[in-house]
Amino acid sequence: MRVPPYTRDPGWQRFFAGAMIGAIVSWIVFAQIFGILQEKQVRQLKTQQEIIAQLKHDLNIWQQDYVQLNEENKKRLMIQSIDVKVINAQSYGIDTYTTFRIEENIKKDIQHITAKDIETVYKSKELLKKAIENKTYVIDSRTYRLDIETILFFTNVSIEIKLKQQ
Repeated sequence: MRVPPYTRDPGWQRFFAGAMIGAIVSWIVFAQIFGILQEKQVRQLKTQQEIIAQLKHDLNIWQQDYVQLNEENKKRLMIQSIDVKVINAQSYGIDTYTTFRIEENIKKDIQHITAKDIETVYKSKELLKKAIENKTYVIDSRTYRLDIETILFFTNVSIEIKLKQQ
């Protein structure tokens, strides 16, 4: 086997040398452009990371302010309405109209707590209990006393009452 004659021809030698130099130059240009683009990407990622860190910090500040404002608002909440429910009126055979009248009388007795702070009303809950429990009702010649089952305090005071026959 012999070496092809193309290697000795100066025209072909220039072609191969030009192809090699072109490949080297194109590789250098590619590496330069790739480096520039990667540098832009790194800068953009760094900027975005800084923005994200700042936004997380701002979010934490907002959340802390939000929690603090909610706590302050809870302290300033007012009683807006009163719900009274007689639980065991059916067991004594009391009709719904009489039950309604009892509930309305209780609401009238304690309506002074409307538009007051929940905290103030909660502190005076024993007084509220006594005001409700010390009242007697005469229904069909029977005397009944009220016993408070539960009281729930929020913007709506919910009271569940049991009747006790004396």
